[in-house]
Amino acid sequence: MTGGRWSRRSALGLIGAAGAVGVTGGFAAGVARDDDAAAPQESVVPFHGRHQAGITTRVQQHLYFASFDMTSTATREDLKSLLADWTDAAARLTQGREVSPEGATGGGPYKPPDDTGEALGLEANALTLTFGFGPTLFAANRFGLESKRPKELVDLPSFAFDLLEDRFSGGDLCIQACADDPQVAVHAIRNLSRIAFGRAQVRWTQLGYGRTSTTSKSQSTPRNLFGFKDGTANVFSNDDADLGRWVWADGSDQAWMNGGTFLVARKIQMLIESWDRVRLEEQEAIVGRDKARGAPLSGGSEFTEPDFDVVSTAARGPAIPADSHVRLAHPERNGGARMLRRGYNFVEGNNDLGQLNAGLFFLAFVRSPEQFIGVQRSLAQDALNEYIRHIGSAIFAVPGGIRTGESVGSGLF
Repeated sequence: MTGGRWSRRSALGLIGAAGAVGVTGGFAAGVARDDDAAAPQESVVPFHGRHQAGITTRVQQHLYFASFDMTSTATREDLKSLLADWTDAAARLTQGREVSPEGATGGGPYKPPDDTGEALGLEANALTLTFGFGPTLFAANRFGLESKRPKELVDLPSFAFDLLEDRFSGGDLCIQACADDPQVAVHAIRNLSRIAFGRAQVRWTQLGYGRTSTTSKSQSTPRNLFGFKDGTANVFSNDDADLGRWVWADGSDQAWMNGGTFLVARKIQMLIESWDRVRLEEQEAIVGRDKARGAPLSGGSEFTEPDFDVVSTAARGPAIPADSHVRLAHPERNGGARMLRRGYNFVEGNNDLGQLNAGLFFLAFVRSPEQFIGVQRSLAQDALNEYIRHIGSAIFAVPGGIRTGESVGSGLF
């Protein structure tokens, strides 16, 4: 990379980037703006550390997720330089800074700006950027990474009721952007996509709003679009034992995965109109929880452990039905398996029949994909399947945290 990392990116911008913004205010042409003042600390999530941010981090309100494919002409050096460029930019963005020192207005009037500018003045807003690698990145005759593929990193198997579409599935690379302001998350992915020009291209993206899980009991449990509390039984960020057992992939056959994890992404379409016509008592029986409080139908409060032996006189059977979501997904039925979930709601307009195109973008971090696979197979009998469709699927290896001076995925090379 001659001339430095950012000069190469600026050159790429001259021939392929769009969205130029004119110089405004008091910035003279060709003078880099001084944007090194850090954003207020309460809005900044540290980028460097043993684990990547955006996993156990307090779940923000907004998501923009992007899957990328390396271009057909990309080389190993292109991949290495892309990850280095992404790391530099991400470290700045998560501090509430522009993507480069020149930014949106400091590079002069005769070239496209380095930064698209729509997040100017919005600060960090707890932005986190989490990077992952898909199975296809390690395929033979691509980047010489065959020996670096974790043995667990293989495509997920087919599950009952899957209706997967390629346009929502797979990818060589992924970036999960979460923030408390949606424009901050979109700005991050937009600019990281520009940096990738000529080396990688977007395969698919997903915009999410309204978290459907929490990583801390200090956050209230949110609700999904079916109106039920979601993520009550999540792994929490202060549960070091559970994180070590169910989330962190330390001990993987690949040393670069120490401090890392595996990410399962599933786009789940909800049949909103059909669900909205179901009686309340039937909705609660399908889920296995009280809709108002989130308590299991066996009694207690939201965080009371479900008792699957309690019998309901009214239902003439188990209080928590045998085909309810809570019973089938419970660790007791799945070898104790748990996951750290960070899902989001999505609404993408209406179809030709006027029905909502909406649902849940399910994200789960696991020590091994087998945790998700086992639970998903248990859910083959889930009464909820009548009202949902899995239409997108992807899996990624999320490497450990990034140390100052290193790049994401540096262990691959």
